[in-house]
Amino acid sequence: MAHKSASAPDPSAAVSPVFRLKVCGMKYADNIAAVAGLEPDFMGFIFHSGSSRFVGEELDARLLQRLPASLCKVGVFVDESLEFITRQVTRYGLNLAQLHGHETPAQCAALQAAGIPVMKAFAVDEAFSLARLDPYVAHCAYFLFDTKGPQPGGNGTAFNWNLLRDYHLPVPYLLAGGLGLENAWQLLQLDLPGLYGFDLNSRFETAPAVKAVVRLRQMFRFLRRYTTIDSTEKMAG
Repeated sequence: MAHKSASAPDPSAAVSPVFRLKVCGMKYADNIAAVAGLEPDFMGFIFHSGSSRFVGEELDARLLQRLPASLCKVGVFVDESLEFITRQVTRYGLNLAQLHGHETPAQCAALQAAGIPVMKAFAVDEAFSLARLDPYVAHCAYFLFDTKGPQPGGNGTAFNWNLLRDYHLPVPYLLAGGLGLENAWQLLQLDLPGLYGFDLNSRFETAPAVKAVVRLRQMFRFLRRYTTIDSTEKMAG
């Protein structure tokens, strides 16, 4: 059965100067509704039992079905089977599968063939090689680069973003890992090839899977204000 992803931003378009924003690690109904009101581009739900943000039985499938069509709902999986991922995509009406483990290009291709677009995450440290990405290009709508740490994601620390200076692939990507209000200005200054957006998570939490909506609103307003201004100036010029 094929799965449609009509609400996902178009990754085939030229990388936008207005960064896309993803809020990950959502779980509770009231918090999901409040964050959805900020109009993020992506919202992530973690289906990995080893995570403190594991959705378990807390996630309300009916609520997800009622979220705006413009919001791309992302299921985050770690080394799960095609059958498990497909089952969750169907149950919750997910638009994208984020693979945060050791998934192979063949596994990404199998999801793609089932009509489920893939965002493949990679853990980055100083030893990371961009050559690792080549076999995944044909099978992924997006990449996500997160900081290598003890957990597959949500470690709350940033990596050296300059490691992506030589990125040359056609797949747009999101940055994750330790992104918060304290480094928002640095994010705006980034001039990295292929950069599509930012994944916000642990730096905006009051508890695991509970997002501080006021802080997120500040981050959204800051990033969107300046990138929109910059985009307008470039078009005017």
